[in-house]
Amino acid sequence: MRGTSATGPGAQVLSLDTLVRLKRGQRMPGPLRRLLVPEGMTAPLGCDAVSVPARFGPLLLPRLPRVGCVYADGAHWWWIVPSDSDVALEWPAPARYATGAVVPDTPAPPGLIHKPDGTLPYTPPIPLYLALCQVTGTTPAWSRPISA
Repeated sequence: MRGTSATGPGAQVLSLDTLVRLKRGQRMPGPLRRLLVPEGMTAPLGCDAVSVPARFGPLLLPRLPRVGCVYADGAHWWWIVPSDSDVALEWPAPARYATGAVVPDTPAPPGLIHKPDGTLPYTPPIPLYLALCQVTGTTPAWSRPISA
């Protein structure tokens, strides 16, 4: 039996960006529930979300230069960030990254606890990432030693 060449006629080469988008497009089990941007706000960069246990929420707020929309469901705080804010970032545990601002099946949708002034719902992802690293005691990925 002969294999098909990846470079032969009619073969499709997928870029890394395409593979990442395909992975993100996989559905989570259960019904989808998205965090909705409040009326009057726009999300020109798309929306993803970063979830952290609720105990970290109050520790993050004073460390951020700007806070976008933040939602809470009792156990977690959800921060709206621009789409693809996980590219080249390893969000520190116990944070979870939610592509499309899709939250897991919860008894009730998370409620909006902070709405910024203006029309953009985003918390800047790099300051949020650094603040999360700080409160979780995690070294940012770009500062870690490289092992061979």
